[in-house]
Amino acid sequence: CRMEWQPDEQGLQQVLQLLKDSQSPNTATQRAVQQKLEQLNQFPDFNNYLIFVLTRLKTEDEPTRSLSGLILKNNVKAHYQNFPAAVADFIKQECLNNIGDPSPLIRATIGILITTISSKGELQTWPELLPQLCNLLNSEDYNTCEGSFGALQKICEDSSELLDSDALNRPLNIMIPKFLQFFKHCSPKIRSHAIACVNQFIIGRAQALMDNIDTFIESLFALAADEDSEVRKNVCRALVMLLEVRIDRLIPHMHSIIQYMLQRTQDPDENVSLEACEFWLTLAEQPICKEVLSGHLVQLIPILVNGMKYSEIDIILLKGDVEEDEAVPDSEQDIKPRFHKSRTVTLQHEGGEGEEGEDIDEDDDDDDDTLSDWNLRKCSAAALDVLANVFRDELLPHLLPLLKGLLFHPDWVIKESGILVLGAIAEGCMQGMVPYLPELIPHLIQCLCDKKALVRSIACWTLSRYAHWVVSQPPDSHLKPLMTELLKRILDGNKRVQEAACSAFATLEEEACTELVPYLSFILDTLVFAFGKYQHKNLLILYDAIGTLADSVGHHLNQPEYIQKLMPPLIAKWNELKDEDKDLFPLLECLSSVATALQSGFLPYCEPVYQRCVTLVQKTLAQAMMYNQHPDQYEAPDKDFMIVALDLLSGLAEGLGGSVEQLVARSNIMTLLFQCMQDPMPEVRQSSFALLGDLTKACFPHVKPCIAEFMPILGLNLNPEFISVCNNATWAIGEIAMQMAITIGRLGYVCPQEVAPMLQQFIRPWCTSLRNIRDNEEKDSAFRGICMMIGVNPGGVVQDFIFFCDAVASWVSPKDDLRDMFYKILHGFKDQVGEENWQQFSEQFPPLLKERLSACYGV
Repeated sequence: CRMEWQPDEQGLQQVLQLLKDSQSPNTATQRAVQQKLEQLNQFPDFNNYLIFVLTRLKTEDEPTRSLSGLILKNNVKAHYQNFPAAVADFIKQECLNNIGDPSPLIRATIGILITTISSKGELQTWPELLPQLCNLLNSEDYNTCEGSFGALQKICEDSSELLDSDALNRPLNIMIPKFLQFFKHCSPKIRSHAIACVNQFIIGRAQALMDNIDTFIESLFALAADEDSEVRKNVCRALVMLLEVRIDRLIPHMHSIIQYMLQRTQDPDENVSLEACEFWLTLAEQPICKEVLSGHLVQLIPILVNGMKYSEIDIILLKGDVEEDEAVPDSEQDIKPRFHKSRTVTLQHEGGEGEEGEDIDEDDDDDDDTLSDWNLRKCSAAALDVLANVFRDELLPHLLPLLKGLLFHPDWVIKESGILVLGAIAEGCMQGMVPYLPELIPHLIQCLCDKKALVRSIACWTLSRYAHWVVSQPPDSHLKPLMTELLKRILDGNKRVQEAACSAFATLEEEACTELVPYLSFILDTLVFAFGKYQHKNLLILYDAIGTLADSVGHHLNQPEYIQKLMPPLIAKWNELKDEDKDLFPLLECLSSVATALQSGFLPYCEPVYQRCVTLVQKTLAQAMMYNQHPDQYEAPDKDFMIVALDLLSGLAEGLGGSVEQLVARSNIMTLLFQCMQDPMPEVRQSSFALLGDLTKACFPHVKPCIAEFMPILGLNLNPEFISVCNNATWAIGEIAMQMAITIGRLGYVCPQEVAPMLQQFIRPWCTSLRNIRDNEEKDSAFRGICMMIGVNPGGVVQDFIFFCDAVASWVSPKDDLRDMFYKILHGFKDQVGEENWQQFSEQFPPLLKERLSACYGV
């Protein structure tokens, strides 16, 4: 038998010194430690020393031993496949032999180490692991049982799918019944581990659990009144998940489960009450919600409302007593990453403005974003919101009596929770709330001036939830006072209030649209003043408010006085930001909206903006190419830069129309576009097809030479799996076809003799394309060409004359001489075939077409 490995004393001292040094706060020491680690990792048995310190060196302090295990864990993560077999075996053996270490910290460290090794070899290469751990659960020694359970819980969390597959011979058939036995264990820590292990298999509906589902549910009920809060939390979590996957087994017990959850939602331990509160959110999504919950609303509603108050800890974390903080710079980790939504082309309806794809209100559930940790307040508010959508106005009899007391309460914390309640039910209970709004809205507007910042900020949010109603009333009654106060709040001294007011104002803009035109000067003064006042995070929200304003009032923004106010600060920011700065995203989005709204008013600013967008696209493409060729040397680029730049170019093309032509002529945008259209990332293709369509409309001569190359790529993207990509590609093809049709018409105008002989080949698709365009100059010149070609080759149109009639009828008011051309052709055809044949022919016309032709052309 081979000798067991023993450390060399000098080597051991070296390793211990390293572990001591690595606990030093000094950065120079830290750097030396990193170098030393890299040297020691060259020795195959260095890892033996690390496990030895963790499991055997009981004389050392626990933090040092645990650290040794964590360094070993990182080595396993990085190089386990290179460990010599003897080293790997020694480590595994030591882990299993010491999983019952008396110290909870050491047990947990060994558990993490076991999980890391098992996830490296996917459990297959360590077949004795699960049987041994399960066996150790039977140990009389508490530490061994707890340590093994800790390791098993981590393995269940990391590898739940693998454990339920054939790969390992279905160990769950043994493990789950075993775990269920421990629900009755005398130690709460062990009971809690046992439930947590089984909970990992609910959502995946593991077969072994489904076979034991009734035992599982009975065992959970037996633990309902457990005195340990961790156990109660795991019981609640289990019931919430079962509600999603096995509601059939819960329905017979639903009444008592609801009673239990009502109690737990008021649990003194917030970890328990939060888990329990999730139950209402999940239940609201189930079809049986209304039926099983109606009778309990009278108990549930007050509990949820009570949970919506800020806790004392929240108030401390949110600096609820700090009123003025606008001069304090933001810390960078406060700023959440933003995701750009690629441009989706939506056809403009007659007379209406095109709608950008509707946003799902992600930010709707309340406004304390910086506490982005999910907590009882947020969960209760979300639950009330979804229940309001299920029960609609049936909720109000339970709420209204409470609301009055809350909204006028002297204690600001309670008053604040009442305002949150009012906002949470806005969507679901709108109908029933309408009679109360004429007195509630003025009260809420008053709350915008409350002395507590947290009251002012929640009032902003709640008012935004009722913006639709406010806008439906005469403007002087609520819109004007609301707008006036919100604009003051945008300039509040408190950053959270600034943020809430800016977001609320953006919502109001979307609802009010052109109702805001009379107040534009006043609005712009405020937004521009905020520019000089805001810290980093709120600037990003301000861009959004400005962009939404431009989307909402459209061309009304194109007034010299407004442009003078708005453009200088935007361009100053634009010049300040570097090409690598992510703050460009919201600024580019904002400018895209502004360019589209200002149209010709944007001309003086377009050149530098256009050039920079082209540069951003070029840089990103170049970086992507380097990365693809040498992934080890270069970083992958952030393609959002390119997507946002393409979208702003679309905005410029749409806003400037034909004036974009000279910019396109002086750049290589068509070449870049050819590359973007073939990018592997769908969002890049989506934005490039939108830009292609906009350039086709704005300056077709630059697109035309590329069509032979572009069309096959567009064809490849007609895949509804990527719905937005497919939509934009379809739209771009349509725009190109339309321009081609117009081009054919114009060619015929210039040289009818050459083109007319082919009339029969294209007249039908030509007519169906052009009937969909509104009256404009392009359409006019194209139709003149067609009329001239019909003059040269009347036979070419005979087969498809009904399509020609339809296309003529699509004109609302053609110029007089063009109307004469139509008149001559229609009457010429009618005289040619004779009255009787014309009657028969025109019988096929849809009634509307018949009416139109008879009214306008007397045929």
